[in-house]
Amino acid sequence: MQFKLKKIRSDASFREFFRLHKGKKTSIIVVAKKERFKNLIVYSAINRFLRKKGIYTPKLISQHFKEGIMEIEDFGNNTLLHHVKRSKNKLNFYKKCVDVILKIQKIKPVRKIKFGSSKYFNLSTYNTANLHKESNLFFDWYLPGVLGKKKSSKYKKIIKKELNKLYKKIFFKHQFIVHRDFHVSNIMPANKKLGVIDTQDAILGNPMYDLASLVDDVRVKVPSQIKRKAFQYYLKNCSIKKKQINLLKNDFDILSIQRNLKILGIFYRLFKRDNKPQYLKYLPYTWNLIELRMKNKIFKNLEITLKEVVNKKMRKKRNFK
Repeated sequence: MQFKLKKIRSDASFREFFRLHKGKKTSIIVVAKKERFKNLIVYSAINRFLRKKGIYTPKLISQHFKEGIMEIEDFGNNTLLHHVKRSKNKLNFYKKCVDVILKIQKIKPVRKIKFGSSKYFNLSTYNTANLHKESNLFFDWYLPGVLGKKKSSKYKKIIKKELNKLYKKIFFKHQFIVHRDFHVSNIMPANKKLGVIDTQDAILGNPMYDLASLVDDVRVKVPSQIKRKAFQYYLKNCSIKKKQINLLKNDFDILSIQRNLKILGIFYRLFKRDNKPQYLKYLPYTWNLIELRMKNKIFKNLEITLKEVVNKKMRKKRNFK
């Protein structure tokens, strides 16, 4: 049998991916340069857990965790993004993605996930501290990058105070399993199913987080009509009580803004620390998404402050030194 190894896509993590050809069969080799426990052991364990619950995730074929390597099932070359871009009926794809989210949310939330023969790790919860920890990336990387350290520290306390008020308004705390990076680039059509990849950051959290990640995706400009219809489709099919439905919209808007502030920080860090300037092109649209959700009246104070801190010209900027 002839073996051939070919490097494929890279992503924002410290991982490398290779396609292994074994005759006519293929598999994916994942090499973790750093954070091996999360990127290999946790990833494979969460995949196994979700797979047992009916979510199509890559099956572990072989592992060499100590060497930072594992072999998993190959879901093919193209993510769902490839198909969405070429389809005239984009809404149909988004509805199918919402179906996957709903299926994940029907899984009984657990705190411990098994790995190995008798070991477990705990799933974190999206409490206020974790929400701040993520949005702090905005203050640690993006804001000092565009304003300088001295000026950014002046505004940090003011913005964080507003965010804290908003995070405390979140109604649904951590009753659901959340993928945490659910968007069309992490969904793979394979074997007439939708396969889900990059599950290693799963957490117990709010039902709106994955939906916000899907429709307010910084990598693809989802038309406003599709955003609205996908949201309505979720509301129509979710298991949340009707009297609580109106609380979901505020949660959605808060988490969308939280996520996109985090992304501004992550993408600026990828540019500055990891020498990946290609992520800067997403920054202006990330601001567009934040502005879209700040139309909700609960963001009045935050909107005023952010406008003072980062003006329109700066928000459109995609080239930094």
